[in-house]
Amino acid sequence: MDIQLDPARDDLPLMANTSHILVKHYVLDLDVDFESQIIEGTIVLFLEDGNRFKKQNSSIEEACQSESNKACKFGMPEPCHISVTNARTFSSEMEYNDFAIFSKGEKDTSDKNGNHDNQEHASGISSSKYCCDTGNHGSEDFLLVLDCCDLSVLKVEEVDVAAVPGMEKFTRSPKLTVVSEELRNQIIRELVTLPADCWREQLDYYACCSQAPGCGELLFDTDSWSLQIRKTGAQTATDFPHAIRIWYKTKPEGRSVTWTSDQSDRPCVYTVGSPINNRALFPCQEPPVAMSTWQATVRAAASFVVLMSGENFAKPTQLWEGCSSWYYYVTMPMPASTFTIAVGCWTEMKLETCSSNDLATERPFSPSEANFRHVGVCSHMEYPCRFQNASAATQEIIPYRVFAPVCLKGACQETLLRLIPPCLSAAHSVLGTHPFSRLDVLIVPANFPSLGMASPHIVFLSQSILTGRSHLCGTRLCHEIAHAWFGLAIGARDWTEEWLSEGFATHLEDVFWAAAQQLDSHEAWEQQELRACLRWRRLQDEMRCSPEEMQVLRPSKDKTGHTSDSGASVIKQGLNPEKIFMQVHYLKGYFLLRFLAKRLGNETYFSFLRKFVHTFHGQLILSQDFLQMLLENIPEEKRFELSVENIYQNWLESSGIPKPLQRERCAEAECGLARQVRAEVTKWIQVNRRPRKRKRRVKEEVFEKLLPDQLVLLLEHLLEQKTLSPRTLQSLQRTYHLHDQDAEVRHRWCELIVKHKFMKAYNSVERFLQEDQERSQRDSFIRLLLAWGTRLALTLDIKGGIMWLRKPSACSTVHVLVLPFPRGWSQPGTHKRQILINTASHSGACLPPWIWSGAALGF
Repeated sequence: MDIQLDPARDDLPLMANTSHILVKHYVLDLDVDFESQIIEGTIVLFLEDGNRFKKQNSSIEEACQSESNKACKFGMPEPCHISVTNARTFSSEMEYNDFAIFSKGEKDTSDKNGNHDNQEHASGISSSKYCCDTGNHGSEDFLLVLDCCDLSVLKVEEVDVAAVPGMEKFTRSPKLTVVSEELRNQIIRELVTLPADCWREQLDYYACCSQAPGCGELLFDTDSWSLQIRKTGAQTATDFPHAIRIWYKTKPEGRSVTWTSDQSDRPCVYTVGSPINNRALFPCQEPPVAMSTWQATVRAAASFVVLMSGENFAKPTQLWEGCSSWYYYVTMPMPASTFTIAVGCWTEMKLETCSSNDLATERPFSPSEANFRHVGVCSHMEYPCRFQNASAATQEIIPYRVFAPVCLKGACQETLLRLIPPCLSAAHSVLGTHPFSRLDVLIVPANFPSLGMASPHIVFLSQSILTGRSHLCGTRLCHEIAHAWFGLAIGARDWTEEWLSEGFATHLEDVFWAAAQQLDSHEAWEQQELRACLRWRRLQDEMRCSPEEMQVLRPSKDKTGHTSDSGASVIKQGLNPEKIFMQVHYLKGYFLLRFLAKRLGNETYFSFLRKFVHTFHGQLILSQDFLQMLLENIPEEKRFELSVENIYQNWLESSGIPKPLQRERCAEAECGLARQVRAEVTKWIQVNRRPRKRKRRVKEEVFEKLLPDQLVLLLEHLLEQKTLSPRTLQSLQRTYHLHDQDAEVRHRWCELIVKHKFMKAYNSVERFLQEDQERSQRDSFIRLLLAWGTRLALTLDIKGGIMWLRKPSACSTVHVLVLPFPRGWSQPGTHKRQILINTASHSGACLPPWIWSGAALGF
């Protein structure tokens, strides 16, 4: 498939100059306004210049050999007089007004692009002038570059941290008599490097510093992708202020969050996992290497619940009538892209009754598990690490909560709540210590573009996983739990290597789910082989219908992980609209790991994986880190000619289906569950061939009861049949109760309905399209659209960032397709446009790429 990609549109720029200066901690103080659909407030950044953190990185191995419980080098700092809670609630009107953006009667003078209306400040900065080199410019000023878009930045100032009581402890001076820029930066340098066991005091000081008065406005400018800040006379990162405060507000059309309504028609907002990550939520450093901690206070109307990716189970603090404040924090440094927030009228779900069968219980470790109870110094930067906590190592089930709209209470109690404990316990039995101390699970609104999304301490799940039996809910929950280890605790240093997150999670979900169900080894093998069969079919479809350059797991090859001198880089095809429909990183990554596990044997492979987790948790990795350690831990006689180079060549740096996988699939015999499906397909083909009016009575076929994955495979085989009669389709629906199955099964059932124009079941298609709008289901509807196979006139409605394709009133039922909001549409409102799509000449699982192009549709 030959597609011309526009780098200006398809590549995602990471603008932050992380090689010169790093954000070590963020303090956010925000108000959520549902009436205006705006989040506004301040963010305080605590910075560390490049010279210092480069020295830290070069000596990390030496630091790891030191004692883990060393004393604080300043002694235990005394807490500020402002308590942590009060410091974040701004309950005093005087305190709040001290930091208000505009006092009463003042006018917001920011322009439509969010630039501060100060010509003297704005005129001195040229974004093009500084974008190439933001380090030491000789006579020019140092420029701090942050990733930022769709934000209105109102003001930037330096924070006078020396004004906070008790900060003289960080200067080794009994009294701060003369305050200079150098002194303020010294305070921040000492504050951000406090030992891990001083984390409570550190958070307290961060909170106090975030409320300190300003000591001078800073010059700033914005462009499409960045915020650039400078201080006159500060020519290096060392001279630049190390604590700055930014006043800003989001825009309703900002792409980092979605303003919508939940299933109970109540307003809500949440981070949607956008390709641009969080840069439209707050100015930040987006590159993964910029790992930081944060704390946040969020105020909203008292009827709303605020959930965030924080370590604590937050409770609301009432500020005044009708307004509550929520406070969260993290002490484990993470990339800014992992920050997650959801605000809505959620209800906490709890089991009404709890039997001993519902929960996984504590059990002694078997000898085979003893080898992953590691003790020793961790290799990551210092933070309060659970892998060093003996009680955390034995905690099979971390504390958890479940939130959802009240209308989904019954569904959550029936499936999700009962599955979380065994799934958490299963993950612990495979990989050991849970990297995060707690878990919130939120059922997000129906327009959520995926089945699930994992962030530190919180998982978003689609409502689609609640329908049918527990299979889809359990497997998806296991997938997101797996991301706690791979994707979060261990992250990819280069975002183009998504397989290091999604491939591992896809492979581990099968292992976790088999353990959660307590299957014996043969049952687990059968179930996993069946899922491999389904994924093999999907991978073949993916390879047929996607551009070759998007089938490569390591597209940058030897340049993977490389950045410019400033730290800026570009994520290839990070904004390509086709990418959100692709699962190549999931599928090829899964088959690579499955291939390695089979070569080494499961016991050897998972023993290594536990060792790998202990070595690399809290760090960023590249493919070679995993592969080199894997091969180093395998005896030469068991490597079977495996090498990093041939794995690169066969699996990671080539398009198409890897040759070792092709050979493996050709040689493998079908598992028993797949053979059972093939026998059932034969029965249905025979039923379909029978004449409508039979001269003599024929014995009715007896069909076997099938598992959900078997039903999916059955329906996929039947989709390959040229014709199925309405009588056969009706019998299918009645035999397997298809309208009550999970979304994956109903997805294939809807394809059959549309392909064979089975109008009696069109209501099932309508329900599917209204309730199951996640990415995989959108991909399935591409097939539905193709199945019409005629020239269709479709009405395009744009409503709140969602495209709805409606078939003209050829029948009484309206069919709806949810597609991504086309780029270039920035104004809210409703627009309608007639378009023609000729699907008769196309086949396969995907529409041609021009269908998704805004230009092709006339936008």
